[in-house]
Amino acid sequence: MRGRSLVIGVTGGIAAYKTAALVSQLVQAGAEVSVVMTASAVQLVGPKTFEALTGRPVRTDVFGPGAHPHIELADAAEVLCVAPATANLLAKAAWGLADDLLSTLLLSFHGPMILAPAMNSQMWNKPAVQRNVRRLRDDGFVLIDPEEGYLSCGAVGPGRMASPERIFQVIAATLATLDERQV
Repeated sequence: MRGRSLVIGVTGGIAAYKTAALVSQLVQAGAEVSVVMTASAVQLVGPKTFEALTGRPVRTDVFGPGAHPHIELADAAEVLCVAPATANLLAKAAWGLADDLLSTLLLSFHGPMILAPAMNSQMWNKPAVQRNVRRLRDDGFVLIDPEEGYLSCGAVGPGRMASPERIFQVIAATLATLDERQV
């Protein structure tokens, strides 16, 4: 991980608190991590948390610093991972919609993209969500299926975001695959 450049996108699922643990693991492993948060994510975890973990400003606005923040972030990173990826983000990504910095970044990013969905079981099982998941896989996204367990709404079933350790493993494996392609 040392010296590898990553973007971690954070959406407005309650699992966003787990993303802080993921970012901490990545930074401790030597990765250079930039965090992009949606407006909903900011309601759950403060940007200062990620700024403290990464030593970098958190990006939240498509019209923020820089002439083209989505292009600058896309060009600087090797891997983009969104954790948690809400049903809203999955739909935007599947259909190519871009109305905030993170969804715009998904369209401009040219490397591997990893999504770690998290949502209520009933949402996860909806035909529309599963159709979007299939489309994203067909489009080359790596999806880390949610785990089964207790959900914040009190239900038990599929929908928990994969553990930070599991997401870290998938990012590491993705970087290793990039290294193999360059040999």
